[in-house]
Amino acid sequence: MSDEKEKIHIFDRQENVDRLLKGFYAICVLLVVLDLVLHRHIGFVWEKLPAFYAIYGFVACVLLVVIAKKMRNVLMRGEDYYDE
Repeated sequence: MSDEKEKIHIFDRQENVDRLLKGFYAICVLLVVLDLVLHRHIGFVWEKLPAFYAIYGFVACVLLVVIAKKMRNVLMRGEDYYDE
């Protein structure tokens, strides 16, 4: 058989990770600039706030995690539930 060589993946190299992060940051900056420049069709007053949707999404994500942690305490069964 062939000898076991460790595979090198694309994100094992630091320069690839740096490129990915730079691209991610560039897209984030572009989206913030576009949010300030483009006209949005709003339905509520609070949607006029800059970065409203980013803040709304972040808060919603944090709330989902907190609620899921609380639900885990309520809904979790013991380790030996099926072995009883």
